[in-house]
Amino acid sequence: MEQMMRESVWFWLLLLLVLGTQSTWLYLDARKRERLPWFWALWGLIQFPLPIIFYWIFIRSGWFNRNRSNDE
Repeated sequence: MEQMMRESVWFWLLLLLVLGTQSTWLYLDARKRERLPWFWALWGLIQFPLPIIFYWIFIRSGWFNRNRSNDE
């Protein structure tokens, strides 16, 4: 029983570390790019890995560039 508790604690600590790191990175990068940092940070705290995948696709890749002109 004690072994299961110990493994459970390590699982939760690892999960908190992954979610916290992801959320922090998303917030800092989105704030630098002025792209809804609080939204990305909160979404990064509750789920893994979809927020970071969507962030890379939609924000980092430039698919939705704010300064897009009609001349393209």
